[in-house]
Amino acid sequence: QVQLVESGGGLVQAGGSLRLSCAASGRPLNIYDMGWFRQAPGKEREFVAASSRSGGYTNYADSVKGRFTISRDNAKNTVYLQMNSLKPEDTAVYSCGADRNGAATTVGAVDYWGKGTLVTVSS
Repeated sequence: QVQLVESGGGLVQAGGSLRLSCAASGRPLNIYDMGWFRQAPGKEREFVAASSRSGGYTNYADSVKGRFTISRDNAKNTVYLQMNSLKPEDTAVYSCGADRNGAATTVGAVDYWGKGTLVTVSS
């Protein structure tokens, strides 16, 4: 199985940017579709962005389109989430997930999860 570790979270002002990383170990990343998800306090975990195995196809939640970009470097076994124009409503724990058989766009489809990294956006 694959182990996932997120990093890059922190406190940022509204309008700012952060880049999250998800480092994989144990298995090569290129056998998984990868997704980023987030969970705000008191809310359910929700889909943010996903990348196909090669990175050639990406998918985004409407709430982040045009502001967030998912990318991956399979040689480094790492997936990234570039977040620009951050808003207070983006505050959440962000987790990456690996999907062996699907598109990593739904919580139920993810086979492996990282523990997450906290992003706090102040107004």
